[in-house]
Amino acid sequence: MELTIGTQLERPEQVARLAAGRFNRHTFWCGQSGSGKTYALGVVLEQLLLATELPLLVLDPNADFTRMHETRSSGNPDAVAAIAGADIRVLHSTRIGGERLHTAFIDLSAASKAAVLQLDPIADADEYNVLLHVDGDHRRFTNESFLASLRDSGDPGQARLARRIENLEVLDWELWSRGATSVTEIVDQRPAVTVLDLGGFAHPAEPKVAALSVFEHLWNTRESRRPVLIVIDEAHNLCPPDPATAVERALTDRIIQVAAEGRKFGLWLLLSTQRPTKIHPNVLSQCDNLGLMRMNAPRDLAELADVFGFVPEELLGRAASFAQGQALFAGGFISEPTLVQMGERITEEGGSDVRVPLRPAP
Repeated sequence: MELTIGTQLERPEQVARLAAGRFNRHTFWCGQSGSGKTYALGVVLEQLLLATELPLLVLDPNADFTRMHETRSSGNPDAVAAIAGADIRVLHSTRIGGERLHTAFIDLSAASKAAVLQLDPIADADEYNVLLHVDGDHRRFTNESFLASLRDSGDPGQARLARRIENLEVLDWELWSRGATSVTEIVDQRPAVTVLDLGGFAHPAEPKVAALSVFEHLWNTRESRRPVLIVIDEAHNLCPPDPATAVERALTDRIIQVAAEGRKFGLWLLLSTQRPTKIHPNVLSQCDNLGLMRMNAPRDLAELADVFGFVPEELLGRAASFAQGQALFAGGFISEPTLVQMGERITEEGGSDVRVPLRPAP
């Protein structure tokens, strides 16, 4: 099965196609700001939705894909009808109403719970040990009675853990499910598309914990070998080369694990970002497919030439002169490196540019 994504740039009478079956390898998608990267990524995701039964899990920090269930009247009627009838779930954090993006503290591993609470197993040994042995109480972690039970226990370690939780204000996070449906439960239902709207949380760790819970769950259930394409837009936010916090390190380690070992279990990545140097090298090095839009920086083009050695450097160099919506595709999902003019979207883009307000002409 092939995905029609546009026309060949140098032979506009020829359509450009990607092999749907070769998204079982990790894909790197990049282009500088203004290149049309997010819009073009939407074209490919729409075609995957139409041509395959591969569930798409989209980690969306800027609400760019939160309107994937809304079709454009200008689209092909059959395609519009197919998308309108698809099971597309958008879990919101930036908009009022609709399904909310939640996860449960109890679903996190012990190491991830400790990362959320900024606990070191050696430096904070007593508190860490308490965390390991209150598994039954984790079900009511977001309930004030949990803190009261720690404070009233008479145990110094439990009292310190209570103060830590209170000082970090972790109980105030909107992310916690508090008995509502969690994101991992929805992922297990395998909708055609699940969009995680990550951009609306007050605490900077919340979107990363949401992503961490999903990656842990997918890894823990990997033996089911149920394929899923994990799309990470603005991927530098979730797997940077130098993660700074405990949560960032835990999440980056999970993404590296999936990049290195996930393919054989059906866990496939599509990473989108502005620059290859902003992605952890142990993730980038595992990518076999490349989608490249306009990119001017010589350092970034040199990095791509090193990672994707099968792409002629002359073609990589042409990325500096790409107009908006033009791209280079190379790797297993296309027969040969090809320059492409991307086609039109069928669904609405959620995060289009804000226009400059102009005065009416005199």
